[in-house]
Amino acid sequence: MHVQEWLDTVPAAAVYAVVGLVIGLESLGIPLPGEIILVSAALLSSQHAGINPVVLGACASFGAIVGDSIGYAIGRKGGRPLLAWLGKKFPKHFSEGHIATAERSFEKWGMWAVFFGRFVALLRIFAGPLAGVLRMPYWKFLIANVLGGILWAGGTTAVIYYVGVVAESWLKRFSWVGLVLAVAIGLTSMLVLKRKAKKAQATQQEPEPVPAGD
Repeated sequence: MHVQEWLDTVPAAAVYAVVGLVIGLESLGIPLPGEIILVSAALLSSQHAGINPVVLGACASFGAIVGDSIGYAIGRKGGRPLLAWLGKKFPKHFSEGHIATAERSFEKWGMWAVFFGRFVALLRIFAGPLAGVLRMPYWKFLIANVLGGILWAGGTTAVIYYVGVVAESWLKRFSWVGLVLAVAIGLTSMLVLKRKAKKAQATQQEPEPVPAGD
C-alpha cells in the first residue's frame, strides 16, 4: 500500500504521531523515509479537512528537534565506536565514505552543518550523532537544531500543503488532461535529476591518474 493511501486509513491523531515518530527516529540516526512520510501527510492534509497542517508541521518539527537531540546525546556518549558499529549495521548509509563526507561538512561549516544538514537526506541522518561524536558545544547544536528542524519540517509542510490545494483545484478544472501532463512533467524531471546524480557520482568515483615513473 502506498504511504499516502495508508495514512488516509488512520485517524488524524495517528497521522500526527506517525509523522513525529518516523522523523524523530530518522533524526536520531536510523535510516527511515521521514521526508516521504512528511510530504505524503502534508499532501493528505491539503485534501482532507480532518488533518490540520499547522498541527502536522508542529509535530514534525517536534520530532525532528527531539530526535536530533537524542542522537546528539547518543553520539557524545558512544563516540567513534558508535560510528563503527553503525557502519556494520547500516553499511549503505554509514559507510566510511559517507562519514568522511559528513565530517568534512562539519569541519567546514560547524553548527551550520546541523542547520543545513536538515535539508540533505544523508546529513539529516548523521547530524545529531556526528555532532555528539565531534563534541560540538550543545548550545550551538541546539540553536542550529531548533532553527533547522522548524524551517525544514514547517516549511516542507506549508509548501506541500499549498501545492496540493492549488493542484487539486487545477486538476478539477482541467480533468484528466492536466493529470497526464503533471505526471509526464514530474517523471521527466525525476529522470533528468537521476541521470545528473549518477553522472556526478561516477565522476567522483573515478580514480585519479597515477603519474608515470621517470
